[in-house]
Parts: sequence; C-alpha cells; structure tokens
Amino acid sequence: MDDFRNVSVIKKANVYFDGKVTSRTVVFASGERKTLGIMLPGEYTFSTGAAETMEILAGSMDVRLPGSTSYKTYSSGETFEVPEKSSFDLIVREIADYCCSYK
Repeated sequence: MDDFRNVSVIKKANVYFDGKVTSRTVVFASGERKTLGIMLPGEYTFSTGAAETMEILAGSMDVRLPGSTSYKTYSSGETFEVPEKSSFDLIVREIADYCCSYK
C-alpha cells in the first residue's frame, strides 16, 4: 500500500534518541494505528508493548530480534516482526524511512 485513505494524523511528533528517530501516528477509522518515521544513522534499542510489523520504505537497518545473537539486514521493501512485550536492537547506517504497524 503506497498511501492511506480516510485516516487521521496525530500532529504531535514522536521523538526518540535526542531527535535521531521521529515518527507521526496515523489512525484508521477501524482504530488501527501505524507510525511513519525516519531514523538517522545510529544504534538504538526499542521496547514494544504490542506486537509490531516494521516495513522499511527506504534505506536499510541491521536488526537483532529478541532471542537472537546476530543481526540481519533489512532493506527497502522488506519487513520484520517484533513480538509484544519485547525489545530489539537496530544499527542504522544510512537514513531509514519506515512504517510500523501495531497488532
């Protein structure tokens, strides 16, 4: 899906890691939420409440998912799943554009 229709956007940005990661929340009529964001180069650890699907729209990132000892690179057009109530590590080497869907 290249665009979203009939949605609301939360104006206030989600800002993490001293502004190196930002996103905006999109709310669908069904109540489903997604975030659209940008990550600048850096190393990050995120914690989840709900399960997430992360779609890489542009750029790439090295991802270490829960229970793994190694990183896997995900690039534009690829997705990965993160379980609820967990954390995952990212190494971003170039600007990455992403969409995160919550379950």
